[in-house]
Amino acid sequence: MRRGPMHNDRGPRVRGYKIMTTPNEALRTILPVAGWGDGQAADVVFTGGADPVLPTPFRIGAAGAATLAASGLAATELWQVRTGRRQRVTVDLRQAAAALRSGHYLHLAGTEVSSARNTVMGVYPTRDGRWSYLHCNFPNHRAAALSVLGVPEDREAVARAVATWNAADLEEAIIAAKGAGGMARTQAEWARHPQGAAVAALPLMEIIRIGDSDPEPLPTGDRPLSGIRVLDLTRVLAGPTCARTLAEHGADVLRITGAHLPSLGYQELDTGHGKLAAHLDLRAPGDVDILRGLVRKADVFSQGYRPGTLANRGLSPEELAAIRPGLVYVSLCAFGHAGPWASRRGFDTVVQTVSGMTIRQAECVPGKTLRGRNSTRSRRSIIAQVT
Repeated sequence: MRRGPMHNDRGPRVRGYKIMTTPNEALRTILPVAGWGDGQAADVVFTGGADPVLPTPFRIGAAGAATLAASGLAATELWQVRTGRRQRVTVDLRQAAAALRSGHYLHLAGTEVSSARNTVMGVYPTRDGRWSYLHCNFPNHRAAALSVLGVPEDREAVARAVATWNAADLEEAIIAAKGAGGMARTQAEWARHPQGAAVAALPLMEIIRIGDSDPEPLPTGDRPLSGIRVLDLTRVLAGPTCARTLAEHGADVLRITGAHLPSLGYQELDTGHGKLAAHLDLRAPGDVDILRGLVRKADVFSQGYRPGTLANRGLSPEELAAIRPGLVYVSLCAFGHAGPWASRRGFDTVVQTVSGMTIRQAECVPGKTLRGRNSTRSRRSIIAQVT
């Protein structure tokens, strides 16, 4: 929400946005997207104190609590349609912040599940005094970065190679090699960047009519989303968490991935609750036909591919709405659907790095700063705290 100077009570002000300091404020920026307002917000009670919950200048607790509250309000709306009864939503801010990091608390058979990153993934100093982030958890992205740098999978070798590059040049070279990463920017630099400006011009979320259909009654069931069928074509964290949320409210969710696609494994243990799973290779026309058949019986299609990727395979919102009128088509991507980076590969840590969040975090964590050439090992820990 564009308002005036941005300030989070720690460090210098950055012009552009107003910080939402309480969950109530944050919730009231979300609800208008669905045509809701203070009437629905009055049904929410927030407990559990206030930020900071984690060592960060960002209002993670408020943002998490508001998002969970909005999800809860949607569930109560559906419950009222089913039963005629309205419920109130209560969200604990500290628990909401913990819920954003649920994978960190995961145990399997009484044992902690490791979420350790690949050893060469991280932020490195560059020749021009900047910092460059290499996203190397997936083997294909790691191979792309190592190919550009011309070194083996060794952290010290990577550091020496990155030090010979200017950060902006390395950013573009890695993207051109179909990798993922970026140059660490400040918030002010991101506000001036063409992609930053493009994203700032977009609303938080958009609800767009993609076709017409006759009204459909909710399927019978004892949960808000009982009987609703969801196809989940998302990966890693944000998209799978979206579909997991639908499953938590009773939806039947089928996760579609491919055996050829890289996977970290442990993330699915956290985001896969309540889902079934199947493999399809969307490079094969026969498997695309199978997916189309599933769409005809679905209510929600959630996908996290870059803009245009599925449309190139005949799976655009308009095409799927034509074969399944009334379909809700959900799209999530790193950099939005507008701007020069709309089709760029990205992950949460990449977005944090290029948009100024990583540098802002470093400025506010004692002993860790990007202004000097401190160790890349300590820099990686900063990113872990943000995420």
